[in-house]
Amino acid sequence: MDCSLFSPLRVFAGKSNKKKKLIIIGVTGSAIAGVLISIAILCVRYKSPTWQANSGLTSKGNQNIEAFLKIHGSLALKRYKLSHVKKITNNFKVKLGKGGFAVVYKGKLSNGSPVAVKMLNASKKSGEEFINEVASISRTSHVNVVNLLGFCLKGRKRALIYEFMPNGSLDKFIYREGHETLSPLSWDIIYQIAKDIARGLEYLHKGCNTRIFHFDIKPHNILLDENFCAKISDFGLAKLCPRNESIISLSDARGTMGYVAPEMWSRNFGGVSHKSDVYSYGMMLLEMVGGRKNINAEASHTSEIYFPHWAYNQLELDNDLRPDMVMTTEENEIAKRLVIVGLWCTQTFPNERPTISRVIDMLEGNMNSLEIPPKPSLSSPTRSVPESSIS
Repeated sequence: MDCSLFSPLRVFAGKSNKKKKLIIIGVTGSAIAGVLISIAILCVRYKSPTWQANSGLTSKGNQNIEAFLKIHGSLALKRYKLSHVKKITNNFKVKLGKGGFAVVYKGKLSNGSPVAVKMLNASKKSGEEFINEVASISRTSHVNVVNLLGFCLKGRKRALIYEFMPNGSLDKFIYREGHETLSPLSWDIIYQIAKDIARGLEYLHKGCNTRIFHFDIKPHNILLDENFCAKISDFGLAKLCPRNESIISLSDARGTMGYVAPEMWSRNFGGVSHKSDVYSYGMMLLEMVGGRKNINAEASHTSEIYFPHWAYNQLELDNDLRPDMVMTTEENEIAKRLVIVGLWCTQTFPNERPTISRVIDMLEGNMNSLEIPPKPSLSSPTRSVPESSIS
């Protein structure tokens, strides 16, 4: 410590005036106390998130991410500087969408290729989502899974850079709220999209060295390219599982209300597995046919809330599945096939649902061989899970 702090004591050390000594000692003590208080304040500021963010210090979350990236250094992903991300997005000018943990902006690489830049919120959850997305999607290479091109990690700024999908997400073509000017999808395209998503899920469940369970399959997370080829996106809730294991342990439920399988919120229904993704996929099929959300939060009757019951009754009574549309015989057959498959996928207990490979067989096989499944035993969802990802 700098001894000049005590120079007043040295000056008066030889003087005999006791009062002066006491005064100088008091002054010296005040100086020491001031220094100690200053050090304490600096320590508090050093530990605060704001101080860390402003001073460029790495948070514990970022340390975990950096450690993960170091372990997985072989991942063929480009790391971008924050300044480069700002340049790519023209300083975040065009917003494509927003979710619970992130905002997505349109961007353009130096070679002219369009991209989607997902900026994650500065939170603990965003750190987990960042790792989940990079860990899972970097292991994939499939025509029906969106391609991750790179990332940015700078202080509390976390970004994921994806290929751009010109036709956006599937939900706007299903619900059409606010998108009435969009041309409705033909039934041939709807049928193709259903098969694309199933093939993407089959790849995640069986085609990777490590099985990937998505846990948030819904129309918002299905992106469409210029030819309406469907690709699965948003792996923020995904879990990796060794190939020889099918049942996994989760500390809490995850997913989006309306698509969460019963076993996700109560193990009394069975174990959490790839069949949980099958359930979500089935709910999405029913929405694709019905052109509506499977849950109406404002409905007063459970029959209106639980969509599979409505679909089953329409099928059982041989009623039109889309009474608001004039459909050809071929289109009606597509709708009926998708509803039957969707109802099989949304069976209450996992062991009663087909695997995604069996789903593909049902989508592509002989229509006459499809059996109508039992009526879903649940009358309505008894527990909801909040919105958890961007679409």
